[in-house]
Amino acid sequence: MMRSPFRLLTRLIDPFAPAEGPPPRRILPFTRWALRGAGPALLLAACVSVLAGTSELVAAWFTGWAIDTALAAGPGSFPGALWGVLIGGVVFFALVRPAVFAIDASMSSVLVQPHLFPLVLSRINRHALGHSMRYYENDFAGRISQKAMQLSRALTDVVSESIDVVIYTMAIFAGSIVLLGGIDPRILLIFAVWFALYAGFLRFFIPMVRSRAAARASARAVVTGQIVDTLSNIATVKLFAHDDVEDRAALDAMERFRARGVDFGVMSASFRFVLMTLGGLLPLSTITAALYLWSVGIATPGDIAMTAMVSTRLAQITNRVSMAGVSIFANIGEIEDGIETLAQPHEITDRPGAVASVAGRGAVAFDHVTFAYGGKVAALRDFSLNIAPGEKVALVGASGAGKSTVTSLLLRLYDTEKGRILLDGVDVRDMTQHALRDRISVVRQETTMFNRSALDNIRYGRPEATDEEVFEAARRAEAHDFILALSDHKGRQGYAARLGERGVKLSGGQRQRIALARAILKDAPVLVLDEATSALDSEVEARIQHSLDAVMTGKTVIAIAHRLSTIAAMDRIVVMDAGRIVEQGTHDELLARGGLYAGFWNRQSGGFLGRTAAE
Repeated sequence: MMRSPFRLLTRLIDPFAPAEGPPPRRILPFTRWALRGAGPALLLAACVSVLAGTSELVAAWFTGWAIDTALAAGPGSFPGALWGVLIGGVVFFALVRPAVFAIDASMSSVLVQPHLFPLVLSRINRHALGHSMRYYENDFAGRISQKAMQLSRALTDVVSESIDVVIYTMAIFAGSIVLLGGIDPRILLIFAVWFALYAGFLRFFIPMVRSRAAARASARAVVTGQIVDTLSNIATVKLFAHDDVEDRAALDAMERFRARGVDFGVMSASFRFVLMTLGGLLPLSTITAALYLWSVGIATPGDIAMTAMVSTRLAQITNRVSMAGVSIFANIGEIEDGIETLAQPHEITDRPGAVASVAGRGAVAFDHVTFAYGGKVAALRDFSLNIAPGEKVALVGASGAGKSTVTSLLLRLYDTEKGRILLDGVDVRDMTQHALRDRISVVRQETTMFNRSALDNIRYGRPEATDEEVFEAARRAEAHDFILALSDHKGRQGYAARLGERGVKLSGGQRQRIALARAILKDAPVLVLDEATSALDSEVEARIQHSLDAVMTGKTVIAIAHRLSTIAAMDRIVVMDAGRIVEQGTHDELLARGGLYAGFWNRQSGGFLGRTAAE
């Protein structure tokens, strides 16, 4: 069990506290946003670091005092005249100093590092979840995740090393001025000159360290994105026998990362060399000054010893500072690189005062909607469509006609550029995104699964559902039997078996049946079927059609299908072309009209094959 002092430390920072508002895009405001709430704990850690640095000076002062006391007492006075030195040494070196450094170590290892990383990452992750589909379509998922981890680690390291090294060193430096200035104020001139050189060096090198660190971080993220993209599409790579192509792409990305790494390494080595040289000049000059002051009768032998200990300790710390300095400024470069990608504002946000719930049976209305995905070619052009509660409407058209855009806009994966969309009389932009999507069940053509159990994947539709409700939804989707036969590499069976990344262990038809079960379990008033049975063979499709009919009863349904036999019995069929409605009516009405729909139907029902045979 964790001891109570450490348990107390773990309560000082809530590692999963939500952030206030969106992340700023400048590094200092972003840092305040990411660390807000941890301030008191970090201040405590900084104070302990100052105390640890001060204890180093006390040790140096004690050494000088002990030497002067011994010289004043003369030979043969041990231990009688030196009892105070002995007792003070035991108390300080055996009790106080170890306790201070133990507390200082626990501040870093128990309080700061284990809590800051999840605090920053959880806030970045929450912001990332709120991005629109366009954000993810324009980047690699692997690159985004890499940058989130990279930024969180870098910011945690900056804070930790700033407390452990920078504040610790500043405490020693400030205390050294006090101790050595007490010997003779002229020694302070040495510190002033040394510090000016030190500050000028940092001002020269820091921008280069940060820029090269940012370039290295960006190149590393590209490597991750390239490899994740290849492995995510490994089946395509193997089917086209393009292992060498993907290997070359990965090697090119790695070569760019290697070159950026070499650039950073050269800069890092130069940085440390100059910093170590400066660090060595400090004890050399201060010890020389102390010897001179002793020679003229101003300093004591104890002062020389104290000066040697303090300045040598500062020189040693300079080595640590050089390593920490490279790390800190490299991490700052990585933070800036991560902010550029991760702190972008959300394209789609909830309006102030957006309603969290809407009553109604699922009436849907598209009112003169135009949308072009931000480009010049419109996917929808002045699109208007009213769907009554409980009405089942099919959208039909050639690829690119705008069918899937209709459902994406209804779900507010994108915002309309012109016009509006109403759900039960409320503009979808006046609803919270959660409230809107909670009222719509979706089964899409490209169905992917989480690498979780079959039970978890179906229960995603309604997390509070019981196991029996999940099983029933699976039965209705004709998925129960094949799920019971599943197993994974760890021996988990049936509903407990993991489905693999994106459901790769399942066939397309199996994935769609699990997606149907998920939608059945959700039981929302509006049901969107975007090629929901496209991966099913005719036999399975026939078996689940009666289940679909039962699920659709009483719900507003928008179905997209290229296989027209699956939507022939819908209440209304809407035919689209180039983002507009060109025909609508029942199946029989549209066939009698002899228009675009009739042409689609004839080609699918054998007219095309018959014509080919005749030719």
